[in-house]
Amino acid sequence: MAHSAWAGGWGDPPLLAAFGPSLVERAVIDAFCKQRGITFSTAVRQNQLGIRLGRIHAELSGAEPRDLLPREPERQIIVRHTVGLTDPLTDQQIAAADRVDDGLPQSLEACVAHYGLSYFKIKLWGDVARDQERVAECADVLGRLCRGPYAFTLDGNENFKAVEPFREFWAGLTQSPKLREFLSHLIFVEQPLHRDVALNQHVAEAFANWKERPPIIIDESDGTTTTVKQAIEMGYAGSSHKNCKGVIKGIANGCLLAHRRRIDPSRSYIQSAEDLTNIGPVALMQDLSVLASLGINHAERNGHHYFRGLSMFPRDLADAALAAHPDLYLRDSHGTVTARIEDGTMRIGSLVDKAFGVGAPIDPSRFTPADDWKYASLLKQS
Repeated sequence: MAHSAWAGGWGDPPLLAAFGPSLVERAVIDAFCKQRGITFSTAVRQNQLGIRLGRIHAELSGAEPRDLLPREPERQIIVRHTVGLTDPLTDQQIAAADRVDDGLPQSLEACVAHYGLSYFKIKLWGDVARDQERVAECADVLGRLCRGPYAFTLDGNENFKAVEPFREFWAGLTQSPKLREFLSHLIFVEQPLHRDVALNQHVAEAFANWKERPPIIIDESDGTTTTVKQAIEMGYAGSSHKNCKGVIKGIANGCLLAHRRRIDPSRSYIQSAEDLTNIGPVALMQDLSVLASLGINHAERNGHHYFRGLSMFPRDLADAALAAHPDLYLRDSHGTVTARIEDGTMRIGSLVDKAFGVGAPIDPSRFTPADDWKYASLLKQS
């Protein structure tokens, strides 16, 4: 909280302020688990991290994480594949000049065929007509490609400035006979409203008067340890976890939502997962370790989609990641170590059984520290 107050003085938004401390938090958790010779899941369930849930959410006073989290961590996680705003849906939509020859699928239909995907995240522009058309196009493609059960979420990415246009967008979808079956596969809508308005009183009142709204969660608005509680009391269904928001915060939020499900089973309480294009050999493993312990069984995964595996790292480091996590990685036809996604799922047993997910040895001296461009420039001016 002190760091957030300090960063706020510089004008940094809460999520940015949390990012630096989250890196320190992850490093400390990793060192702690290695020193104790325990896994992250064990540290959480035995509360060896000393988490005082009641200090974060008063209604959890006296409870410990093991009382509210699943008894065992997940050992596989379904990939929720991001369909970006300009991502081609079919191979025919890829112009010759835009075609990428890296051995990985590029269009949505190619990704479905290559990875066996069944969960999706569709991005929205915040333009009612444009978004309705995009959703209809995705419905056509997924309805054709997905032979078995599938599910999807909609991500507003803060692009709606008020409830009214988002409600208009939703009404257009629900009134379309062609989309009725497709919408039955919706899990939730993520952060449609800009953070400047998402948690204000007008939204609470609008939600109270819109009983048939879909489940809506916050993401970018989840800036402090108390915003999830504020959001669900306004009518939101929950929030998403990212390690960059804070590991302990995510555990506390997961416990709060689990507690609310117990006392109010008639209502939907959701903790989702987003990854901000996390890749290995450290961030992805730590992120998946936390999701596994929280019992989140499907998560947005961009790292397999927008990056060519671990090709940006030295070959020996990528090889070490593959050797440590053969369930999570494979070597593709181009020789690149990249994510192993089969039947739309990542197997993560190898990282759940490690201290904090990371199995490959990493020598930090091989990497050049990045300068803190903002504060370094300010110091030079002073």
